[in-house]
Amino acid sequence: MISRGKDLKIFAGSSNRKLAEDICRELGTALGDCETGAFSDGENFVSIYETVRGSDVFVVQSTSSPVNDNLMEMLIMIDALKRASAGRITAVMPYFGYARQDRKTKPRDPISAKLVANLITRAGADRVLTMDLHANQIQGFFDIPVDNLLGSPVFVNYFREKFADCHDQTMVVSPDVGSVARARAFAQKLDMPMAIVDKRRQKANSSEVMNIIGDVKGMNVILLDDMVDTAGSLCHAAEALVKNGALRVTACASHGVLSGSALDRINKSALDEVLFLDTIQPKPDVSTLCPKIRYLSVAHMFAEAIAHIYEETSVSKLFL
Repeated sequence: MISRGKDLKIFAGSSNRKLAEDICRELGTALGDCETGAFSDGENFVSIYETVRGSDVFVVQSTSSPVNDNLMEMLIMIDALKRASAGRITAVMPYFGYARQDRKTKPRDPISAKLVANLITRAGADRVLTMDLHANQIQGFFDIPVDNLLGSPVFVNYFREKFADCHDQTMVVSPDVGSVARARAFAQKLDMPMAIVDKRRQKANSSEVMNIIGDVKGMNVILLDDMVDTAGSLCHAAEALVKNGALRVTACASHGVLSGSALDRINKSALDEVLFLDTIQPKPDVSTLCPKIRYLSVAHMFAEAIAHIYEETSVSKLFL
């Protein structure tokens, strides 16, 4: 798959090593030799055990929980590679943490997404490759190129097969007004109608469903979101859809953050199935604790994007 003469090297942090290994398998290359860990006082350390001088280097690291440790580990790894004279460094961040703090909503709020963008750039990254940013404008926070892949094609292929026999009785639902554009594009790809869950958020990680805009009676429903954190909003939306006559509710989201009692909520909810992409490494016992959850791989998408970046060819077809 790789044809250029310049060395390509892929290194993995500790947050999502399985995805990095799958990406390397797709590309037919070996994962770079490095070690990550922490000193006794909690400081992160990184050791690179092979030469990277002049190489095109890709660092795979999701800034998921523990967010600060994984972010710092990635910054240290980028710094180590820069000081080792790597030719170009691309931060491959399947999940970009701190993305929800992308604007000031009240006085004296930070814009943490911009701060993280600055840190990544100053550490020495030349490019960022990520997937389904919580807010597209975060791309503008960087002064380096950012490729924001879309995970929806993976879900589209899955749902076309799953609902092939009842396509006319299936619709896409946006879990809130802010996700309408994403849901509309998804519904167009599946050639399905769309509805919207109108909710009013009372406080962080809590929401109250107010109304369903659209007729879901007698329909199979696909709830589409970019991430699921505590799963409160998702489960409330599913409950409201069932009360309004939906036959069954399947949810999908690119990033399964799954904080707190999210697994328990999903188990007790009206959701039939919940799909995530493996942008965040699944917890070892997630399938046992919550059989409703299923993961789909995005290794092939990242491998294709890395190959295009490495060979200096267009990645635009990956955004269709």
